[in-house]
Formats: sequence, C-alpha cells, structure tokens
Amino acid sequence: MDSDPHGPVLVEGPVEAVAADGEVRRSDRFMVALCTCRRSRDYPWCDTSHRSRERRR
Repeated sequence: MDSDPHGPVLVEGPVEAVAADGEVRRSDRFMVALCTCRRSRDYPWCDTSHRSRERRR
C-alpha cells in the first residue's frame, strides 16, 4: 500500500478540532480524516484535495 505524504491523518472519532481563531469543529464519525495539506474546502476535515487532478487514460 502506497501512502501519500500529503494525505490525511486518520483519527478515531468522535473528534473536536479547534482552529487558531478558536472556532470548534466537531465530527461524530467513528473515523475522521484530518487534512494536512490545507487544500481542503472543508478544513480541518479532508476532502481529498491532496490527490492529483491529472486525468488517466
């Protein structure tokens, strides 16, 4: 299995993430993917934006 160094960190939930501005984001899922690349539109949760956008033939 290949791992992506810019991919998410998987954490057992539920999870509370506190942003630098003090905003608290919560997830009640049993497993949560936390974004490490900061490309996610739903930061701090991973939306797979770290994946390559190249089209395969």
